[in-house]
Amino acid sequence: MPRALHLWHLASLDAPTVAVVWTIAFASAAGVHLDAWVLLLIACGTWCVYVGDRLLDVQRAMRLDSLDNPRERHYFHWHHRRWLIPGACAAAAIAALLIVDRMSSAARHRDSVLAAAALLYFSGVHSTATMPHWIRKRMSKEFVVGLLFTAGCAAPTLARIAPVRWPLIVCLASFAALAWLNCFAIERWESSDFETGISSRSNTLSIVFFVMAAALSFVSTQIAGMVCIAGISATLLTLLDLTRRRVSTLTLRTLADMVLLTPLILLASVRPG
Repeated sequence: MPRALHLWHLASLDAPTVAVVWTIAFASAAGVHLDAWVLLLIACGTWCVYVGDRLLDVQRAMRLDSLDNPRERHYFHWHHRRWLIPGACAAAAIAALLIVDRMSSAARHRDSVLAAAALLYFSGVHSTATMPHWIRKRMSKEFVVGLLFTAGCAAPTLARIAPVRWPLIVCLASFAALAWLNCFAIERWESSDFETGISSRSNTLSIVFFVMAAALSFVSTQIAGMVCIAGISATLLTLLDLTRRRVSTLTLRTLADMVLLTPLILLASVRPG
């Protein structure tokens, strides 16, 4: 694999790329036009969150005197923190400026709920205190990350349509499940479990997505196409799981993010105007 793609992952550029693609795809499926500043806001905000998360992971590992868990991306962020931290601060400043200058007050109030939920989650993950057992039992880290990521990508579209129809809700739920599967697969692969259990889960989700896409085709071809795309991504995760021992962990991690870019297939087929 080209080193540029590894760098794309190591520098946390994968998350904002996927976030922007999903944001555009959700808007396209709902027939919503998004201004360029919205996509810039999504990209800057997502990158800041992921850079901060990587650095906090390393700090937490150092505080606990346990550096076994951090992966290549964590070491990369710590080694290059002298330019990543200023870069993330600049991106945060751009995001803040866009929110103040371009976003309506109603949208700011709606998005503040999502921001508060994300802040509460990351505070619980990176604080020295342990989250309550009932929360950890019912909501895994992978589930919460998948839910928050999808909600953030869908927020610009949801803010521009009323009412929100059920096919779009099904579509968003499908991508939230896909995001969870992606996070779950990465966690299992990086923990070096011999039997990951990924293939059975991804195969099940693929079948569910394809069946739902077939049913939704009678209601909305755009939404059906999106759910079908989610099924393709889940199938690709199955293939990655079956071939994971043939590639390095870094390459596997990079490919796991690339399979989330499948909505580009639909976006490429959309005719402008």
